[in-house]
This record gives sequence, C-alpha cells and structure tokens, in this order.
Amino acid sequence: MFIVGLTGGIASGKSTVADCFARHEIPVIDADAMARAVVEPGQPTLDRLIQTFGQDILDPDGRLNRERLRQRVFADPTQRRQLDRIMHPAIGLAMQQALREAQGPYVILMVPLLVETGQHQIVNRVLVVDVPESVQIARLMTRDGGDAEQAAAILAAQTSRARRLAAAHDIINNEGPAAALDAAVDRLHAAYMDMATDPGAREARLRLP
Repeated sequence: MFIVGLTGGIASGKSTVADCFARHEIPVIDADAMARAVVEPGQPTLDRLIQTFGQDILDPDGRLNRERLRQRVFADPTQRRQLDRIMHPAIGLAMQQALREAQGPYVILMVPLLVETGQHQIVNRVLVVDVPESVQIARLMTRDGGDAEQAAAILAAQTSRARRLAAAHDIINNEGPAAALDAAVDRLHAAYMDMATDPGAREARLRLP
C-alpha cells in the first residue's frame, strides 16, 4: 500500500484536505479518530489513563474528559510524556490495523504529530498543509474564542513550521479559497495515482498552488 502521510500545524486545514481526498474515494485514516476510539469506556488504554492520572479525568458517565486531561498535562512536561507513552503505542497499533484493512490505490494517513513522533519515516510521502503562523493564530482565536497569547502558546507546544516543511515531499498552501484547495488536491491525487503504480514517479516534489 502506497501511504501518504498528511500533516500540518493546528488550524492549518488538515481535515479539509483529507475530506477532499475522501471525495476521490481514497481511504483516510485519521489518527485523531483513532485516539478517540482507543479511550472509549472498556478499552485498556482508558484503564491505563485512569491508573496514571486518576478518576477525575472522567465525566460522570465514565467517558474520558479530553479537555480536562489536556489542560492537566499541557503545562507539565512530565505528565505530558506519561500521556504520550500511553497514547502513542495504542494509536499506532490501531493505525496499523486500519492500514492492513484499507482498500484503494493509496491511503491517506492523517497524523497531526507525524513529524514529532517520527512516523514520517514509515510513509512513502509526507504532505504538509501549510499556512503562516499568523493565520493559524487568527483561526484558533475564531474557533476557540481564546486570545492571541493562548493561541501562540498552543503553537509553541508543537514542532516548528520549518521542521514540518523540511520533512515534506509535497506542500499545500491553504491560505486561499476553497476552489484553489480543491484544485491542488486534484493535482496531488493524479500524481499519487501515478506514484502508487510507478516508483519512478516518486522523485517529484510538489508545492501547491
């Protein structure tokens, strides 16, 4: 299976790009969806989180309160590493199973922390959805209702834009209108269809639009 790793900074538009590929009937494996699935009630990963962080990370109905857990570990590097040690292997196993079951000429593996976790080394291509940090901050403020300082702190907790771009084979600039994004994905889809069957076509590097 030819695997395209899709990533980008927060509020860059990864999900929108993934939806564009899905309209071409390309399987999309979403690491965030996997992260939600592995902490459903009854899952061993949730049990490990409770053992590590306590019962107060749960809602009254026994489901994980993701926002409460996120706030708890955000400012504590030690707890954040503990969370990563529990979540990353569980998500990785779930993604491997999904990849084995995927049907199509190629598959999109959407992982926000693709570069940070080293998973860019297990895919055939890295596609980065890119926007300037000023655009990310503006979108975060609109989406979450926070201020610029809070948005900048969230960006600072991720890997740098430069590091993501350095790992990229292909880049989509997502500052423009939806029509431009659709056209960019159309071009990438055609290229990935070629690459899936012809290894010689994989040398190209694309920056769109």
